[in-house]
Amino acid sequence: MPKLPGVNHQRAVSAFGKAGFWIARQGKHITMTDGECVITIPRANPINAFTMAGIVQDAGLSIEEFKKLL
Repeated sequence: MPKLPGVNHQRAVSAFGKAGFWIARQGKHITMTDGECVITIPRANPINAFTMAGIVQDAGLSIEEFKKLL
């Protein structure tokens, strides 16, 4: 599995927005959806690489696809 460095939460939200997700709720975490899948992004800078990889997988994207969206 390719390495995914820690990512700023604002860059992650922007990248998922490009992938068709929109913000459903905001609080201590940001909840985004594409109508079928719901992902939760913590407000951390940077987001732990292990956590970020799990969020990317939950969104149905590969690490390489996500890196291109950043």
